[in-house]
Amino acid sequence: MTQVSAAAEDFAEHARLVLGRSDNTVRAYLADLATLEGSVDSFAEFTLDNLRLWLAGAVSEGKARSTLARRTAAVRAFSTWAYKQGYLECDVAARLVAPKISRPLPTVVRPDTAAAMAGAPGGEGADDNDPVACRDRAILELLYATGMRVGELTGLDLGDVDLARGVASVTGKGNKQRVVPFGGPAADAVGEWMEMARPKLAGPDSEAAMFLGSRGKRIDQRQVRRIVEQSARDADAAGVTPHSLRHSAATHLLEGGADIRVVQELLGHSSLQTTQIYTHVSAQRLKKVYDQAHPRA
Repeated sequence: MTQVSAAAEDFAEHARLVLGRSDNTVRAYLADLATLEGSVDSFAEFTLDNLRLWLAGAVSEGKARSTLARRTAAVRAFSTWAYKQGYLECDVAARLVAPKISRPLPTVVRPDTAAAMAGAPGGEGADDNDPVACRDRAILELLYATGMRVGELTGLDLGDVDLARGVASVTGKGNKQRVVPFGGPAADAVGEWMEMARPKLAGPDSEAAMFLGSRGKRIDQRQVRRIVEQSARDADAAGVTPHSLRHSAATHLLEGGADIRVVQELLGHSSLQTTQIYTHVSAQRLKKVYDQAHPRA
């Protein structure tokens, strides 16, 4: 194990325990820093020139710009930590510039499509008493109503949802807590799931998990993605993902007159700049309607 790779393990613990980074982020940090091996093995070799050569090597291998940006972010975070720990005399990687990534505009579904998806689980003629179809409807309604991330939904416990007040307590990135509201359709679907269907799936391993898989354990993110994608296909809206529902919730709120800072709080964005992409989506749709409707367009 090289000096840098050994330090990377300590940095990973710092990122997890002190910075509150998620397990996925920490694993990504370690994977990206592992690619330094052979190019930068010691802190004496941790120079700006060597880091630029390391990134240039990734370019020559045909790595995507998103990969380069992620590696740059990882090594910059590591460099800042190493400087504070005394491994480096200065924050070497602070001067590294990440490549710009063109962000495609998010997919937005119409409100009637979202409603059709929520009615799709189980298909035509489905048994109204089917606990899995009931669960899937509750998941779809809650995702669209709140704009929460898949990981946030799967992490919900029974005590996190207050049906009477129409709010859910969500744990987001960096273990940050926020409260998100939801409306009548989501409240009805979640209430039916909790009262009528969840007890049919619950077992010894269910604990306090809000949403359960067919074996009674907390549902996982992959299963939620499959639920959304299958319901989208059943509603003739193939290609819709959980993130599409999140994008749609934000866009529809802005189009309905919500303040952008309220949407930022609802989505759990740490930066307003992240939320501002939805203003571009709304403007683009407004321009399309204008071009179709105005006689002098």
